[in-house]
Amino acid sequence: MRFRRRGRRVELTADAAESAMVADWAAGLLQLLGNDATEDPTDPLEALVGLSAGDPVRPTDPALARLFPDGYRQDDDAASEFRRYTESDLRRGKLEAAKVVRATVPPGGGTVVLDRPQADAWLGWFNDMRLVIGTRLGIDQVDATDDDIDDDRGDPGRAAYQWFTYLQYDLLKALD
Repeated sequence: MRFRRRGRRVELTADAAESAMVADWAAGLLQLLGNDATEDPTDPLEALVGLSAGDPVRPTDPALARLFPDGYRQDDDAASEFRRYTESDLRRGKLEAAKVVRATVPPGGGTVVLDRPQADAWLGWFNDMRLVIGTRLGIDQVDATDDDIDDDRGDPGRAAYQWFTYLQYDLLKALD
């Protein structure tokens, strides 16, 4: 998989295996996020302004907790209120990015040209995938070293983490 700058757009080239893997990972993230996670608040004002219903709680799944971190770690009430105002928009953005990736990855391989909003969706999706995989692997430090993510151990999760890291870098380079 490769990203190249083409004027104001970015060209994505992938072989069939890469396209299939990206489509599978995008579907997996959609499933993790709850593809149809539509809230049905009882308060019409909450529905009008897009607030989460009730008092949102921190996700129990560590990967989701990493994607939707507490805004206030020392104050549970403030964290819940912060989550109430932000989580539905964050979730919607992450869902939309994964849907864009799934819709724009060339099925069966090939080349596709991404506009800037699509490229930005790919960047966000790469970041989300790295957060999820890193959490599952126990790589949760900002200052993780290459030894922490070394894929020589034959772990496909570590290889995927490194692959997404490389692709995110390649896309950033193409956009620069």
